[in-house]
Amino acid sequence: MEVSGGDLQRLRQLNSLACLRVLREAAPLTVAELSKRTGLSRASAVEVVADLRERGWVAEVPPAQGAMGRPARRYRFRSDAGHVLGLDIGVHKVLAAITDLNGEVVASGRTSVSPDVPRRERLAAVDRATAACLSMAGLSPRDIWAVAVGTVGVVNRKGRVTTVHSIPDWAGVDLTAHFKAAFDVPVLVANDSKLAALAEQRMGVARDVRDLVYLHVGRRPGAALILDGRLHHGFGGGAGEVGLLEAVRWLGMGEHLEGLPSFAGSPPDQVAGLVFGAARNGDPEAVAAVERYAGDLAVGTAAMVLTLDPELVVLGGGFSRSGDVLLEPVRRALEPLCLRMPELRLSALGENCVVLGAACMAIDEVNALLLSADDPMERARLYD
Repeated sequence: MEVSGGDLQRLRQLNSLACLRVLREAAPLTVAELSKRTGLSRASAVEVVADLRERGWVAEVPPAQGAMGRPARRYRFRSDAGHVLGLDIGVHKVLAAITDLNGEVVASGRTSVSPDVPRRERLAAVDRATAACLSMAGLSPRDIWAVAVGTVGVVNRKGRVTTVHSIPDWAGVDLTAHFKAAFDVPVLVANDSKLAALAEQRMGVARDVRDLVYLHVGRRPGAALILDGRLHHGFGGGAGEVGLLEAVRWLGMGEHLEGLPSFAGSPPDQVAGLVFGAARNGDPEAVAAVERYAGDLAVGTAAMVLTLDPELVVLGGGFSRSGDVLLEPVRRALEPLCLRMPELRLSALGENCVVLGAACMAIDEVNALLLSADDPMERARLYD
């Protein structure tokens, strides 16, 4: 059978991707080890490594000092060849992080904002956090290969926020266009809960779980779904937004914690922590408030569990810091509503879950471009 030039080019590309995948997940390897792990012939592995070195994706590792004889050459994936930018735009803060191509954070920063700050000022805070992160990393916008942004609200496929309750004038903001003005790279925008779920599935307590429900628990909880190992957005970006349905009572459930007379006059952003602390110490009023909050959370969660039958439910978001108080009430309220109670775990990523998920999404975009006509390494050379 005659093999066309296009078929040969695709075969070389697949071989290169197979080698890159193995090198990204392993310590430095020799050509023989790479050949064995990929199933390629030694000759093909040699050819692929030479091409990847020329492209800048792979580097040779110097032999250990004092090694006897002539050691075999070993090669590693150059995770430092490029960087991605992840952002988390929340009600009270903006988080930014720059990572290498393996997701290792090289610089991060946080900027506080007021919940009622106008859109223009919030975007200015986003720009300040981004600039500070770039400066800390010693990078410029042209060193970034992809940008991913997490934000409160429902986000459509074009990166525009369509629905949001917690920020007065945030609906309609076009975050894709905002970042495209500063970065000539792919820009991806998603709901913050969805990116938090992605982070949990890649590097958190849900690592490698194929089907899960993620609960981004706070004053107004959010949710996200991982189905068959992939983040599920839905046709219009609204998958998991059960909290918008008044019947599940998520929109006002923060009042269970904030309406206690004992904590009247406390700063609004601190009340929940104070209530959880009191419940931890056995205060009956606080314990009852946490039970009511957990009961409302369980209603929307049960709707998703009954629909998806997930392996796992992850409790994340700001209130997960008080998971020692909240987890068991949620379990007790949820179990009677389910045909099969899934495992329930607490997030271990804290408030960094969204920005880490954004970095994961940006790296996925870079992976999709590897060795393609839009190879970011080729783009980088244009600046050299």
